[in-house]
Amino acid sequence: MNLHALRIFVEVASKGNVTTAAASLSISQPAVSAQIRKLEAELGKRLLAPKGRGIVLTQEGQFLYARARRIFDWEKELEAEWEDVKSGMRGRLRVASTFLPSLYFVPAWLASFKRRYEQVEVEMRTGNSQQSLQRLLRNQADVAVITNESWDDHPVRKELITNVEYWFVVPRDHPLAGQEVPLKVLMREPFLLRETGSSTREKLFSLCREHGVAPPRVGLQYHGLVESIQSVKAGYGAMLAPEPAVSDLVQRGEVGRVRITGVEIERPVYICTRLEDEEIGPIAARFLDLVLGRNVDN
Repeated sequence: MNLHALRIFVEVASKGNVTTAAASLSISQPAVSAQIRKLEAELGKRLLAPKGRGIVLTQEGQFLYARARRIFDWEKELEAEWEDVKSGMRGRLRVASTFLPSLYFVPAWLASFKRRYEQVEVEMRTGNSQQSLQRLLRNQADVAVITNESWDDHPVRKELITNVEYWFVVPRDHPLAGQEVPLKVLMREPFLLRETGSSTREKLFSLCREHGVAPPRVGLQYHGLVESIQSVKAGYGAMLAPEPAVSDLVQRGEVGRVRITGVEIERPVYICTRLEDEEIGPIAARFLDLVLGRNVDN
């Protein structure tokens, strides 16, 4: 079906007059009449009938007009929505995050983002550093928020958000709770370790290598931060945990902090995009602006 002719037909039907429709379309009356005849020939039915100085729709014309109006109304909606997509006001934002940011940073950012851009669908997936990085590189996420020190030349563009202090914690009644000891002393304790692929696990092992200390034995292994902390609260093992996750527990006496002589641990949190994308999409760009405190639309 010729959509140009169909558009002319809709204009004629809505105006009820060929001359008026021609003026509205800025084309000649003979050209309008020719397009209507072509459409009728294509469909094998008369669509218009003369009535006085104007026209009326035949039964077939009424059927076609009602449905054609839907097509062109939908076209207008699509054009308006597409402008929103191009400008970043509508669409989808996929965020991959490691456990620390997903618990303490990302929810507030996403809430603020949704208040500004209600029409944007938002999806967040949480995993360890390796999983979050791979989701970004495989185009399963638009941005990734990752706590990590070692990037191994991965093709990502990253911007530092903050540095987070990490503490060693043990059960509240542990002999080392509240003490300061050499690293090798604490490493004799059974540890709650994160799974392979966790940057926190790698940070602990790297710290041991740096100080020439044997790594701790694995008491329990968890795929997640919260579960590990709960085991320490329940009375088992030591762990390396982000300060935001355990400071309140230490203050309330639910777990104990162990300070390590000569060791202070701070870890960087980055927001990342793919290096291969010369220009990131408008939705991801708006999210980055919000996170990094750059100018954003109200």
